[in-house]
Amino acid sequence: MSSLIAYAPEPTCTLCPRLCGFRQDNQKNHPSFFNGPVPSFGSFEAQLLVVGLAPGLKGANATGRPFTGDYAGDLLYASLLKNGFASGSYTSPRDEQISGVFKDNLTLINCRITNAVRCVPPENKPETSEIKQCNDFLKNEIALMPNLKVILSLGGISHNAVLKATGHKASYGKFVHGAIHQLNPKLRLVDSYHCSRYNINTGTLTTAMFDDVVKRVQSLLP
Repeated sequence: MSSLIAYAPEPTCTLCPRLCGFRQDNQKNHPSFFNGPVPSFGSFEAQLLVVGLAPGLKGANATGRPFTGDYAGDLLYASLLKNGFASGSYTSPRDEQISGVFKDNLTLINCRITNAVRCVPPENKPETSEIKQCNDFLKNEIALMPNLKVILSLGGISHNAVLKATGHKASYGKFVHGAIHQLNPKLRLVDSYHCSRYNINTGTLTTAMFDDVVKRVQSLLP
C-alpha cells in the first residue's frame, strides 16, 4: 500500500505503543465498544473537512463514528444540520454504547469529518509523538480530496496538525478562534475552539460562536 493510499491506520495499528495499550485495556473493560482507530465520516468528494482532536473514550471510541456519543457531537452535528452540511437527524447512542449501532439517519453533505489522532488517548491528551505518527494519515487524506476548499480545525492541536499536514510550519498562522488562514490558492483553514463540554461550560465557546464559524465556512464555499 503506497503512502498516498494509507489515509487511515490499520484496525490493529501499533504505531503508538501507549495508545495501543490503552486500546487493549478498553477492549477488556468495554468489550462492546469499537475500540480501534476511528475511520473518517463523509465523502472524499466533499469541499469541507472538519478535523477534531481525537476520539472520546465513550464517544467515537465506543461508536466507531467521529463525534458520535458525546457532547461535542451534539453541538457539531446540530450546527452542521442547521447550516446545510448534513441531512436527516442525529441521535447520540451514548446510552447504548454499542459499536456501530446508530438510531439516526444522519448523512453528511459536502462535508467529511476526521481527527488529528485516530485512536482514543488517555485523559483525552495525545502526546506529541502520537500526533506526529498520525499526521501522515491526515496529509494523505487531504491529498485524496480533490474538491477540498476549506478545513475547519477544532482546537489548537488540530490547527497545528493541519498546518504540518499541508507543509506549513507552526509559525505560519497562529490559532485564533474564527481566524481564516490561506494555505494555498485553493485551500483555506478556519479555526474554532473545540466544541467540547468543557469549553461550553467554561464559556470559552458558546453555541452561537460555533454556529457563526460554521456559517463563515459555508460562505467560503461556492
